[in-house]
Amino acid sequence: MRTTEGRRGRLILCILAAALLSLFLLSFWLGRYDVPPGEVIRILLARLFPLDATWTEQMQVAVVHIRLPRILLACMVGGCLATAGTAYQSVFRNPMAAPDILGASSGACFGAALAILLGFSRSSVTVLAFGSSLLSVALVYAIARRTRGNQVMSILLAGVMIGSLFSACTSYVKLVADPSNQLPEITYWLMGSLSGSRLKDVSFAVIPMLIGLVPLYILRWRINLLTLDEEEARSMGVHTRRLRLTVILCATVLTAVSVAVSGMIGWVGLVIPHLSRKLVGNDCRYLLPVSTIFGAIFLLLVDNVSRNLLAVEIPIGILTAFVGAPFFLYLMTRKEHSL
Repeated sequence: MRTTEGRRGRLILCILAAALLSLFLLSFWLGRYDVPPGEVIRILLARLFPLDATWTEQMQVAVVHIRLPRILLACMVGGCLATAGTAYQSVFRNPMAAPDILGASSGACFGAALAILLGFSRSSVTVLAFGSSLLSVALVYAIARRTRGNQVMSILLAGVMIGSLFSACTSYVKLVADPSNQLPEITYWLMGSLSGSRLKDVSFAVIPMLIGLVPLYILRWRINLLTLDEEEARSMGVHTRRLRLTVILCATVLTAVSVAVSGMIGWVGLVIPHLSRKLVGNDCRYLLPVSTIFGAIFLLLVDNVSRNLLAVEIPIGILTAFVGAPFFLYLMTRKEHSL
């Protein structure tokens, strides 16, 4: 039985990886400035090997400096949000858990809004959003440690409280912001977008994302034990409190850096883990990597629609909400609400 599940999981992983690679290459050919497929491949290969230039300067700028960082960030953010959602749902044993459940997204929004209000540069906005996101989750954990009773429930309640507090702070920043300049910029950031992505953003995000992803992948077989009762998990030699804290911290780092570089992109961490379970079940050994690749495919596909559907680009957070909201209603109307 396990062998069959393992083969199925590996097969699905291979299929999704091939689909992601195909969509990754296809995305370079989509855009308002036409670049022939052959030139796209030559331009990308020229970053690794010396090739004679058969392309124009405008083609190289479009592929390397505009599309490449945006496509990379779409894959990275989508994969990390889906991975964080899977981790949170396993830790809290709640199918409604999402990456913003501990206030990380609200904290990032406040940090970004404050940075824009103070006139900081784009890089500083990203850094302050990341730091504020980590601060919000640190407050959540500090509050939860001082409470009695069920620690998981304490973390959830503290997350709701801190998230609401940071949302209120963001609203105040919007209230005092310059309505002709700063307010539109804050509002657009809050809607989530990968527009204007740069290779510098990719460089900033890649290390924190690896710090969050690598431990989760190493511990993914142990994460399965968090769905068991505390006593049963401890009888198998697992320190549940330490494992739960590690998973929460890693998922929080993934959420924080994803929101910092892309703005508020909701629903990915809620929808993709459930769709992944339909493919490979609840075993995190396969569920985690499938969620990562599936999330990358989903957000890259949505971003392609975002930048090509209309003459004016649609914020990506709006499009993900169109998918996520109906799925949320579906979850609410289900008779069974457990993982």
